[in-house]
Amino acid sequence: MSEPGPVPGTEDLLRDLAPRVLGTLVRRHGRFEDCEDAVQEAVLAATTQWPAEGVPGNPRGWLTTVASRRLADQARSDIARRQREAATAAEVAPGEVPDTDDTLLLLFLCCHPALTPASQTALTLRAVGGLTTAEIAGAFLVPEATTAARISRAKQRIRAAGGTFAAPDAPEPRERLPVVLHVLYLIFNEGYAATSGSRLHRPDLAHEAIRLTRAVHARLPEDDEVTGLLALMLLTDARRTARTTPSGDLVPLAEQDRTAWDRALIEEGTALAETALAGPSLGPYALQAAIAATHADAPEAEETNWAQVYALYLILERVAPNPMVTLNRAVALAETAGPEAGLALLATLDGDPRMARHHRLLSVRAHLLERTGDTAGAHDHYRRAAKGTASLAERRHLEARAARLSGDG
Repeated sequence: MSEPGPVPGTEDLLRDLAPRVLGTLVRRHGRFEDCEDAVQEAVLAATTQWPAEGVPGNPRGWLTTVASRRLADQARSDIARRQREAATAAEVAPGEVPDTDDTLLLLFLCCHPALTPASQTALTLRAVGGLTTAEIAGAFLVPEATTAARISRAKQRIRAAGGTFAAPDAPEPRERLPVVLHVLYLIFNEGYAATSGSRLHRPDLAHEAIRLTRAVHARLPEDDEVTGLLALMLLTDARRTARTTPSGDLVPLAEQDRTAWDRALIEEGTALAETALAGPSLGPYALQAAIAATHADAPEAEETNWAQVYALYLILERVAPNPMVTLNRAVALAETAGPEAGLALLATLDGDPRMARHHRLLSVRAHLLERTGDTAGAHDHYRRAAKGTASLAERRHLEARAARLSGDG
């Protein structure tokens, strides 16, 4: 008799369910760190039992029950707590877990005011987004050890502060909204352009970020930045299938088959972007959505309204100064005023420690040098950029560009 094999889709199912189960347990019991440990043990049990016994009819209820029992075991030394745990467990039988999603509440809890913004973001990416410590470090552009320390301290501070849930429309959670949106933005970016690994995309993360942002938007439909972020995600995700070849190689925006873009997502995203731009103030997500909508509006790359893109980046740079915004403005400037103008703007980033040897700066400079005819300089920068990225898809693309310039491609 053959050994049971892995259940197809189990890994994706567990990734989807774990944050929801964690949110449910923390809402009921508090004790974030204990609940996270209990959920991890339940997930581990599922990976060993489900291949042999099959996925249960209510996998979320199964995970919730197993994790709740783990919490009850931990609480046996405290009689009052044990009684409370038992009473809660009796209220909800294994097959009767309410069909509610506490992931959004978990998202706001991870942005607890006792935490620094960096710790809020790191913890949420870990607990809600399911990113590894290395992936979070890549998103922050900081060492992995720094990120691990932030996550550990965040859990301790939430425990010390007695972190509890509150509805996202309450005054205190509304103050956490900017961090919540930033976290969702980072989760989406990791899903759309993975910072490491063999795959360019991690659709599970991108779709989870969109799902959570839709949930926030449903609660706060009048917030222009929530609307803008949702628009940005939809407009960006609409291009996902055109970003790679069948073999997984990266296809730059200018070379993509725009007929493969998802028109339904573009229409929805454009409508949301227009709504966000019509608001009383221009925030960074609304502006980025407007830039994405401008690209989506061009039937061909040559028809892109680069003057409008440049103007929007100029406003964005004033609203939310960031070296990546400046880098993207340099790309738009090169399209309107020539590659030399773009290179001059890139030179202003050379002294920024956040961009030192960053592969994006190197790759953009390589592209602009190539356009000026400096083949040797472009080749050198493409090679250096390839060495600086942990994404295998990006590395292959940059190495191919370098090889083409050297005559090896």
